[in-house]
Parts: sequence; C-alpha cells; structure tokens
Amino acid sequence: MENGNDLTNPTSKELLEKQPLAKSEMIDWLKAIIVAIVLVFIIRWLLFAPFIVEGASMEPNFKTDERVVVNKIIYSLRDPKPGEVIVFHVRKEGEDFIKRVIGVAGDQIQYQGDNLYVNGKKVEESYIQGAIQKAHAKGELYNNVDFPNGTITDSKVPEGYIFVMGDHRNNSRDSRAIGFVSIKDIVGRADVIFWPLDSMQWVKHK
Repeated sequence: MENGNDLTNPTSKELLEKQPLAKSEMIDWLKAIIVAIVLVFIIRWLLFAPFIVEGASMEPNFKTDERVVVNKIIYSLRDPKPGEVIVFHVRKEGEDFIKRVIGVAGDQIQYQGDNLYVNGKKVEESYIQGAIQKAHAKGELYNNVDFPNGTITDSKVPEGYIFVMGDHRNNSRDSRAIGFVSIKDIVGRADVIFWPLDSMQWVKHK
C-alpha cells in the first residue's frame, strides 16, 4: 500500500552492495599512502636531503641555523665545478661541512690577500665581492688567513679530489686546514635555502 512518501528505507541488498565499494575505496587510499611513503623515502634518502648550516664559515651567503636542500644525485651524473656550494663528510672530524668548490683536479690554487688565482688566472668571486669591498673600505683584508705553507698549495689538486673554502675567508675551517676533499666524501650540492621563509632562495653557485 502506497503512503505517498517518495523516501524509502535502504534494503539489506543495497547495504551489501555498498560494502564492497567502501572496501575498494579504503584499499585505494592505502595504496596511495604506501606510494607516498615510498616517494618520500626515495626523495629523502636517494635524491635530496635537508642540511642545517652551523657556524659563520659561509657568511654572508649562508647564516647559521638556515636549512638548505642538498641535491644528492647531481655528482653521480657529473663532477663538481668551481663555484658550486657543496656538503661533504669530514671523516676525521666526524661531521658534515658546507663549503664552496675553489679548485678541481689538476688546478693550482694561489691566494694572495683577497685575490684568488687558479692556474695563474685571477678569479672574480662575485658571491663575496660585496663583503670584500666592505672590508677594503675599512682598510682591512677580507681574507687574513694564509695557507699553512704559503699562498700556494703544495701541489696541484689530485685526481678524485677538490679544493674548498668557506665564503667567510677569515673564519672558515676548510682545505687550508683539512686538505683536499675526496669526491667520494661529497654528499651533494646545496641548491635551495628553504628556512627561514624570509631567506628562501636558490643558491648562487657563481
């Protein structure tokens, strides 16, 4: 007998039909979550990694406590280039450093005052030019740290190694103290400063 009401109660058959649909949706969500976790793992451990800057050795371009994204795959495709900012392991120190590549295999490094020469040719370091000019305006040298045995390295950068220095030349523990860095110890290239937000920018490698 009709009662004039268009609404009907769901039958047990309809409920049974909806259960497989709900189960299918849960499986799809579970698959999506698993894929997301796998992607995060791949990106975090194989391709990119965060790094926290500690200390003032890379000022004025990097400040302590800034977070950077390190590209871990780039040097499996090619060798480091002069001017690039890298993160690398220092085995005898038991920690990671962030520095700038100054010389690669075969290069002869010479540093006289604030003048950098690679293979006898002066290198214009645009990434610290402003800091150098400020120091000179005060009648000071931006770099007042000599190489341990003079202004020239003992020999050319050997094959499989690089020579690195911090941008804050008079306040950096780098190849002038720890020697050449093995390419095998490089974690990757610092590509992005992502924290704090007001410092977010692409890293300048020249």
